[in-house]
Amino acid sequence: MRLYQKKYYSDFEAKKLICDIGKRVYQKNFVAANDGNISVRVGPDTIWTTPTGVSKGFMTPDMMVKMNLDGKVLAGNRKPSSEVKMHLRVYRESEETNAVVHAHPPVATSYAIAGINLEKPVSPEAVVLLGRIPVAPYATPGTEEVPDSITPLIKDHHAVLLANHGALTWGRDLIEAYYRMESLEHYALMLTYSTNILNKANELNCNQISDLINIRNNMGIKTGGVPPCDITEQPPRQQEPDKEAVIQEIVEKVTNRVIEQLQKGGAI
Repeated sequence: MRLYQKKYYSDFEAKKLICDIGKRVYQKNFVAANDGNISVRVGPDTIWTTPTGVSKGFMTPDMMVKMNLDGKVLAGNRKPSSEVKMHLRVYRESEETNAVVHAHPPVATSYAIAGINLEKPVSPEAVVLLGRIPVAPYATPGTEEVPDSITPLIKDHHAVLLANHGALTWGRDLIEAYYRMESLEHYALMLTYSTNILNKANELNCNQISDLINIRNNMGIKTGGVPPCDITEQPPRQQEPDKEAVIQEIVEKVTNRVIEQLQKGGAI
């Protein structure tokens, strides 16, 4: 298990890491032009975030904007993205969150456009790392409608699709938040291939999902939601054989065999 960032980043670390992750998001084709935004918490009430109007692939640390969770700019000579509102809402609703990533990965965003939750349990990694990814109701970008639309989902999940818009992930550090965005897009691509190209997806059953959720809990991941499964098609768990019953069965068979031989007058 990867150890996550347990302390706050320094200002220097936060600004540099935002630029590094911005390049990865851009190179992975998760954003185009000036799309997307990234933020990192550097104190209980303080974050660094990306500026508006700048490509995530061409940012430098001096471009970053420092804000408090009330939205007041504390440092930087640029304006923050208008979509930082949803970042601020996540931080206020989730104390363990130290980073938020918003992007428009093409396949996952297609599910957001179609209004389809990413929740089919087809991959152990997806169940453990993502769980269930719901679609938040449509909201006008840059307005308070967006944070309002995701608020009911924040405490129980760490990734959501924004209807007709994109995706939002958050985590205990920026690497975790970014990895969740990568995993989300990879999961969406697998679902597209299996359900729409191969037209066949063997879903994990309820027992298998339960085992994976236990693994997730042991990793310290307490949110994500649980993918649905059909209890009516649930195969029974294989039970460990009852040793006493097995021994009793053997004794009975041997006893019956001895009795048969005695009754026939044969040798035992």
